[in-house]
Amino acid sequence: MSNLLNWRDSSHFDHTGDKPCVICTKPTPLRSDKGKPVHKVCAEEWLDTHPTRQEDR
Repeated sequence: MSNLLNWRDSSHFDHTGDKPCVICTKPTPLRSDKGKPVHKVCAEEWLDTHPTRQEDR
């Protein structure tokens, strides 16, 4: 299954500057829903390889 995230909302872009992605460590201005610096493609790949826990649904 491919998890495609919708990050069109401006809250996913941090205008204060790049921070290292929590997955690949390369700089990114993007932020997850929880405010963590992460590339959209890194987050999608992580979701594809880590099944959702039942209690998180």
